[in-house]
Amino acid sequence: MADARLGPARHRVTVSDMATTRQFTARLDTAVLERLERRASRTGTNRSRLAERYIDEGIRMENHPGIVFRDGASGRRAALAGGPDVWQVIGALRDQEVRGDEAVRAVADLADLTVEQVRIAIRYCADHIDEIDERIRQNQEMADESEQRWRREQHVIA
Repeated sequence: MADARLGPARHRVTVSDMATTRQFTARLDTAVLERLERRASRTGTNRSRLAERYIDEGIRMENHPGIVFRDGASGRRAALAGGPDVWQVIGALRDQEVRGDEAVRAVADLADLTVEQVRIAIRYCADHIDEIDERIRQNQEMADESEQRWRREQHVIA
């Protein structure tokens, strides 16, 4: 007999998921719910997970004006509105030989951003450091893999 806590095979809920989530019921305008359902269908995303993502991102954007979320090859990520991803700004900031306000000004000049935009990225990072550190780590890993592949190719044609 199937465990009643498990949903359909493609949407299994694990015990660890159940420990970190709580049920929330809301009444939504019919038009909003229909748009959510269409989007979930187009993206192949579970409707509840999509709604959760929109709520989470909406709260994050409200807490950090100037932050938006973008899709891309590496997944969804926080970015400056009209600017680069937050992880890129923070990576550039960490690469500076100088620190403090001087580093903030240097990154602003380097990336053609305002000092305030760099500070928006810093504030977002301060609240979501693990997320940004993971993005930076993934990017470094991809860059290392690309360089290794290029070196192997150079060896082949040498």
